[in-house]
Formats: sequence, C-alpha cells, structure tokens
Amino acid sequence: MKAAVAVAVVLFSTSVAALDHSHGAWSVLLKKHVVLLDAGKASQMNYAGMAQDHAALKAYLQELSSVSEVEFDRWTKAEQMAFLINAYNAYTVEKILTRYPDIRSIWDFGKFFGNPFRDEFFSLLGHRTSLDGIEHGVLRKRYREPRIHYAVNCASIGCPMLREQAYVAARLDGQLEEQTRRFLSDRTRNRFRDGRLEVSKIFDWYKEDFEPREEYFVRYAGVLGMPPGARPRLVFLDYDWALNDSRSSSPR
Repeated sequence: MKAAVAVAVVLFSTSVAALDHSHGAWSVLLKKHVVLLDAGKASQMNYAGMAQDHAALKAYLQELSSVSEVEFDRWTKAEQMAFLINAYNAYTVEKILTRYPDIRSIWDFGKFFGNPFRDEFFSLLGHRTSLDGIEHGVLRKRYREPRIHYAVNCASIGCPMLREQAYVAARLDGQLEEQTRRFLSDRTRNRFRDGRLEVSKIFDWYKEDFEPREEYFVRYAGVLGMPPGARPRLVFLDYDWALNDSRSSSPR
C-alpha cells in the first residue's frame, strides 16, 4: 500500500511539473482576444474580453510559475526562449488587467516608483522577478537573438505587435522571422521616405543588438521599402506608449 501511494505521489508531482510546450492555453486566449490590424502587421488586445477570461489567464500563469529552474535547464534553447517570450507577454497582460479599465498607458504604474518593467510582481523559475528580468536579465543576455524585440510586447501601440498565437519551439524560428517582417513592413513604425530611413526607437534603444545596423537594414531593404544599394540617414520615430487596447482602436 505504501509503495502504491509513493508511486501515485511521484506520478502526480511529475504531471504537475510537466509544462505543455504547445502553450495551448495561452494560444486559446490570444486567438480569442488579439485583434489584428493592417493586414496582420499590427494588433491590439481586447482587454475587456481578456478580463472576462482572467481565471484562464491566471491558470496559465500558474502553470508557468510552477516550472523549476532545474526543469527549465533541461529544455532545448528553442523551448526556453518560447517559454520566456510567452511568459513576458502573458505577465504584461496580467499587469495591465490589475488596473483595467482605468489605464491609458503601461507607464500609468509609474516610471520610478511602481515601474511596471522593474516591479518584481511574479515568480518564475523559483524566484521573484520582473519583465526586465525576463527580457534583459535572460533573453537578451543568454540567447543573443535580436528578433526577440519583435516578439515581446510591452502593451503599447509603438511596440511590435502581440502575436495572435503562442510561441512554440518547433516553429520558433519561423514565428520570429514573420514577426520581424510584420513589424518592418508596418509603415506607421518603419518606413523609407524622402531619402531617409525612419525607424522605430527600438533600433536606437537597443542599438547594440542590431549591429552593424546599416547591414541589418540592407538585409531587410525590400520589407522596409528601401531601394537596393541605398544607405539612407537613420531617423528614429517617436514611440507611442498609449495602451494597445482594441476599445480605442482606429482604422489603419
């Protein structure tokens, strides 16, 4: 009897610890509440709808927070990256919902006290951390993949779009490349005009991640609408920190 109980406990513990690497619960929420704009080059979140599914979001976040660092370290690089990107995006939505609908920008939480990116408001891999902890402490530092900037979403209009599905290891490279092309082809945030290349402030803030930048933009010249062989002057556009909420969406 004792042996049977012990086996049952082990099986139960294993089932609790095992992560669904398809991130199916998160995909269901995203497909339901992400509103695509401009032929899929941008998106907004239906926060009012997500608030109705808050229990499902919290259940997914609990699944993420139950993963130990030991388990995480056994995964492939792609599994780790997908996990972290999804965690960043899901916890950002959770942060917004703590004040919704009385919020117009993620900076309403504060830039010094209450800074939403530095606030350690959740646990991941066994310790308290923040959105910056995920992005700058792990993703950028460990993986050296500039395309993560098109995947993590800061709940703002100026940010690369929140994808309408979860990131998964088996398709991660393709998903990141599609996000890159979506963002760079969005003429509200990146464009070649009057001999200048006007791009998102992201390419200024994280300059080192895209170096050499001139070669980086040449690689995506066609997506940016830039003539072959052009070496235009870079201009950084203002960043729109307004909440990416579908209730305030306008035609694009």
